[in-house]
Amino acid sequence: MENQRLVLVIALAFTAFLIWQQWITEHAPKPAPAAVATTAPATPGSAEAGRSDVPLAPGTPAATAQNSALARGARIKVTTDVYEAEIDSVGGDLRRIGLRRYPESLEQREQPFVLMRDAGGEVFVAQSGLRAAKGAAPDHYAVYTAERSDYALTEGQDSLVVRLDWTDASGVKVVKTYTFHRGSYVIDVAETVENGSAEDWQGVAYWQLQREAPASSGGGIGQTYTYTGGIVSTPEKTYEKHSFDDLKKTPVNETVTGGWVAMIQHYFLGALIPASQSERNVFYSLAVGGNRYVLGMSGAQLASVAPGASSTFQSKLYVGPKIQDRMAEVAPHLELTVDYGKLTILAEPLFWALKHLHALLGNWGWAIIVLTLLLKAAFYKLSETSYRSMANMRKLGPKLQSLKERYGDDKQKLNQAMMEMYRKEKINPLGGCLPILVQIPVFIALYWMLLESVELRQAPFMGWIQDLSVKDPYYVLPLIMGVSMFVQQKLSPAPPDPVQAKVMMAMPVVFTFMFLWFPSGLVLYWVVNNCVSILQQWVITKRIEAGEDKAAATSG
Repeated sequence: MENQRLVLVIALAFTAFLIWQQWITEHAPKPAPAAVATTAPATPGSAEAGRSDVPLAPGTPAATAQNSALARGARIKVTTDVYEAEIDSVGGDLRRIGLRRYPESLEQREQPFVLMRDAGGEVFVAQSGLRAAKGAAPDHYAVYTAERSDYALTEGQDSLVVRLDWTDASGVKVVKTYTFHRGSYVIDVAETVENGSAEDWQGVAYWQLQREAPASSGGGIGQTYTYTGGIVSTPEKTYEKHSFDDLKKTPVNETVTGGWVAMIQHYFLGALIPASQSERNVFYSLAVGGNRYVLGMSGAQLASVAPGASSTFQSKLYVGPKIQDRMAEVAPHLELTVDYGKLTILAEPLFWALKHLHALLGNWGWAIIVLTLLLKAAFYKLSETSYRSMANMRKLGPKLQSLKERYGDDKQKLNQAMMEMYRKEKINPLGGCLPILVQIPVFIALYWMLLESVELRQAPFMGWIQDLSVKDPYYVLPLIMGVSMFVQQKLSPAPPDPVQAKVMMAMPVVFTFMFLWFPSGLVLYWVVNNCVSILQQWVITKRIEAGEDKAAATSG
């Protein structure tokens, strides 16, 4: 009975975990309506004081925050093998990015997934500019000019440079360039100050991501909660979350050598990385109007450009999918944006194994099945011990029932008699729980691994399962899983307490309902795991029962 109670507690705890996940999804804070972007052109010139989304240069007076909507100007279209992008002449902002290798949905395979946008959804843009302590400088409200309005990476071309120009009447000229690379989600951003004035130019460059807080990080039934918000990485804290509420209450303001800042969401991210990890920058955040937030970095010290000289400020921008191998090459710890949570130590080797199985098999669904079989093989001895304990407990069922009838409602004497019987029979009533305790953290780690891995997004398996990252459209796998749980319970010893027995019998129904909304890849794992467990348990139970019958026949 103690064994059944522990199993029940574990099952209820896990159910509570699933309910908590869904509660977070349903109760995520709803933002205020976004400000409508204006189409009025910005005035060329230096930065205007008072704009809440423009960082201050060292030594400049503080400005009064205002709600500054995103201005719109002429658009420069950029097409590469991985991007459909748009740069606005206002600020030279990167205003729209569609990922050509990641369709919007299975029904819209020709439509690239739009990661960055300044209209038609949650605002997410990349901005850069200069702040001058002395001399003129263009912030991200200044108007640039471009040589063309359309750029495309041609066959045989490895990189594509888009140049934007800004000139002040004083003679200060700024050239902003975006360099796109074939097959890469890294964009090089550079701003060159050419001082044609009669005085020294002093200032800093800044780069920032501006994003609107989403209505929720999960969309209710059929979707799962995932983190959307800011990340700051420093040598001291390699991965630190800053939610939109955090950015509002406690702004980021620290001087860092190396590191990076990012805005992440499910499967994708935008990250700002210094051109060199030896550079010192100020990481900052700002809360602006329209429920928008800024996370960025700027130079830690003023740079000085003498008359007739020039100076270039550089950074890197990663905008794309959370592919761990690629991100690890871009910046230290950037791969941590694939957030497996507290069980990263288990999830990372699971993904490593799954990735290599996929390379061998060419199908993520079959890779999940083989990974499940490997996990069952690794835990075989534990499972065997568990099933033997359950089989022995099942043999004691009639004796337990006899004890219950003998002692009635005297729980203390009943428990004492049960413990004495377990001792004589050399049975550990908790022997069947260890594999369950081991399996639950592995399951949760696998849950986050499958949920976070962009490789499984829109990955087909077979038949009706065309996307392992979303729920089974016909609920076939969850129903099979529920049946398998029911069969497992029939093979396990029934609790002597009728209330516990009823609760245990209800668990397959509860779990089936919960798994209706889980990613089909995760349910596939659980189905295979249950089926193999049933086979193991049935074989071991039959062996023990056959051994008992043989012993009885011999003694007779």
